[in-house]
Amino acid sequence: MRKLTKQTTKTLSAAAVLTAAALTLSACGGGDGKKPVAEVSMESGKDKAATVLDRPFKKPDLVLKDTHGKKYDLREQTKGKPVLLYYGYTNCPDVCPLTMSNIAVAKKTLLQKKTVTKAELDKLQVVFVTTDPERDTSKELGKWLKAQDPEFIGLTGDFPTIQASGRTVGINVEPSKKLKNGKIESMHGTQVIAFSPKTDAGYAVYNGKDATAKDYEQDLPKILKGQNP
Repeated sequence: MRKLTKQTTKTLSAAAVLTAAALTLSACGGGDGKKPVAEVSMESGKDKAATVLDRPFKKPDLVLKDTHGKKYDLREQTKGKPVLLYYGYTNCPDVCPLTMSNIAVAKKTLLQKKTVTKAELDKLQVVFVTTDPERDTSKELGKWLKAQDPEFIGLTGDFPTIQASGRTVGINVEPSKKLKNGKIESMHGTQVIAFSPKTDAGYAVYNGKDATAKDYEQDLPKILKGQNP
């Protein structure tokens, strides 16, 4: 995808942006060619990892189980808080653990550098929704996420609900399938969506494969305030 200068604003459909991002992905991503669900305004310079949405996504109306097996209402329990939402699975060999690790490292670095206070950072809700709920039980999710960051929130439940919620924010999630080598693969978009604490709307999108820990370190102080990264 061609980067634009700060003086240039290009409006594209969300489907076009996410499909372009998917071209750089491994087995963890894919596009469904469905009708665009939003319009986006890409206002990123060479050093920007985020795509800012001109028409933000509504937060998914999603109720699943957390890592303790308790009911978790995404809209209700993250209301008024900055959120990073990601769809993935614990058996993912590359992009999923890398994405979660990058966010975890960025959080630690911000605290070490005292760029933000712990109280400010504690408001951030990093939500990992499994795309492979048959294997990713609450227990398995909890164990996997604890190794990344104990404060990360893991959600699991029935696949149709998860798949439908992903579509509302432009993320395609396909049923897990068994490969010829016997391994099970879960195809899903690898975008990380940032939701504003001011509006509860998803206003910025990162490509999980390309965004680095440094990118999140630079942007999180703004995301915590609902500002454009």
